[in-house]
Amino acid sequence: MWVPGALRRAGAFFGRPRQGLFRASGRRGPTASSYSASAEPSRVRALVYEHHGDPAKVVELKNLELTAMGGSDVHVKMLAAPVNPADINMIQGNYGLLPTLPAVGGNEGVGQVVAVGSNVTGVKPGDWVIPTNAGLGTWQTEAVFHEEALISVPRDIPLQSAATLSVNPCTAYRMLMDFEQLQPGDSVIQNAANSGVGQAVIQLAAALGLRTINVVRDRPDIQKLTDKLKRLGAEHVVTEEELRKPDMKNIFKAIPQPRLALNCVGGKSSTELLRQLAPGGTMVTYGGMAKQPVTASVSLLIFKDLRLRGFWLSQWKKAHSAEQFKELILTLCDFIHRGQLAAPAYSEVPLQDYQQALEASMRPFVSSKQILTM
Repeated sequence: MWVPGALRRAGAFFGRPRQGLFRASGRRGPTASSYSASAEPSRVRALVYEHHGDPAKVVELKNLELTAMGGSDVHVKMLAAPVNPADINMIQGNYGLLPTLPAVGGNEGVGQVVAVGSNVTGVKPGDWVIPTNAGLGTWQTEAVFHEEALISVPRDIPLQSAATLSVNPCTAYRMLMDFEQLQPGDSVIQNAANSGVGQAVIQLAAALGLRTINVVRDRPDIQKLTDKLKRLGAEHVVTEEELRKPDMKNIFKAIPQPRLALNCVGGKSSTELLRQLAPGGTMVTYGGMAKQPVTASVSLLIFKDLRLRGFWLSQWKKAHSAEQFKELILTLCDFIHRGQLAAPAYSEVPLQDYQQALEASMRPFVSSKQILTM
């Protein structure tokens, strides 16, 4: 049952552990947003889940009332919000950050400021804003958020780019920059290359003068996918099966062995990425689609001195200031302005058709990001 009364969402900001998305009472935190449930239809519609489980079963479209604004609050009309793997994992209950239930789904999106409180100085009506942290609850038509929960972005970038800016491109850029001192001409290998992060890696690497080897699962339309990734800037596209063949060494006759591998799969795929790394190289794991552990042979670790690292954007934000995150966002906007970073392939789905978006997001071989439109 929905908890009666005004439900307050409270979340951590940089450097603090997250306390959950909702709480029944108490002072609102820096990333808070408030609602109350309404039996009558209202202008605020939200995708809410009261229990963890299958997203197609536990997520419901509910009517919410917008609560009064405080001096540091911002009234936002959401414009678009994607469905990311992390969103699905949070609803299932198997992610590193879990909200207090009931919760509004969605960690990413873009909205337009409708009104601001008397103490708000960082944004103004008409601005486009995106969340500073996960767990804000972006799958809703509008809400009241604390000013510190939001960061403004230029309105002259495509709406779909703004809606998908704060997770995948940030992850891609930080992994390319933070683990190896790569120079133009160096190469990077990655699996899940058709994912949102993978597509951002391809584009950003090309803009930085890096060469990419991109691993994808075999599928009936593999040539179509290969052509799409190459249009983004991919130099080589290989299947998981081709990655395991001796012929892979032919690729490195023309380009240097990669010093950086980006792993979103785990299992055998990650083991094969390690085999392709140059001595002293680094593999960064940021996902585990195969739900299998990363296995590294002793010989590779000893004789090639390979390094295994992990990356989670939420953890990066905890270790960095809000200004550093804003700088990251503006850097990515510069890539967008120069035509070097586009939104991932996407399908726009009206909020009321959310079941379609959730099901497509969990279906194998779907390379199109599902973006909910409000």
